[in-house]
Amino acid sequence: MERALSEMSLEELWRLFPIQLSTYDRRWPSWYEHESERLHALFGQAVFRVSHIGSTSVPGLLSKPIVDVLLEVKPELSGDSVTEMLMAEGWLVMATTDQPFRVDLNKGYTTRGFAERVFHLHVVRPGDHDELYFRDVLRVDADVRSQYADLKRGLLARFEHDRDAYTNAKTGFVRSVTVAARSRFPGRYSEGGSLSSVQTF
Repeated sequence: MERALSEMSLEELWRLFPIQLSTYDRRWPSWYEHESERLHALFGQAVFRVSHIGSTSVPGLLSKPIVDVLLEVKPELSGDSVTEMLMAEGWLVMATTDQPFRVDLNKGYTTRGFAERVFHLHVVRPGDHDELYFRDVLRVDADVRSQYADLKRGLLARFEHDRDAYTNAKTGFVRSVTVAARSRFPGRYSEGGSLSSVQTF
């Protein structure tokens, strides 16, 4: 009898879901668009913006084959309502915080390993979010893309079965690139910024 994911230890989960890196897959944007449409249909006018973020949103970049989606939901919808609605749609909660509001969810993790399509959904309130700046600079700067890909390859060799360590080891690079991106694109996603009303990227 198969054990539920909730019954597995962290070490067992890391073995079942190792870090994997893939060359860019042209299907990723369409997978994102499909999920974006579903989120707009689910939350309607409560959606401020849905964005494709993470490495799968950057053409040509080496990436974990997991599509990251940033969903900005207006404060008129409570955090509990957001979570309940998404869980009813098959999303599994990974982590939550209240201040600031954030819910991280996933879809595509099975007791037999990864499904064909795997998603991470990050739900936040509307704002000037770092993930958008980091993505934008990766899209336009080939040198930064190359550095990031090299970093990932090195970390995979060390942390294939330790997702937390893999993520933490990237933090310094991500932070420094994001700070530079905010200087490069000042106020791009702040209130009144030139792109603040864009629904998808």
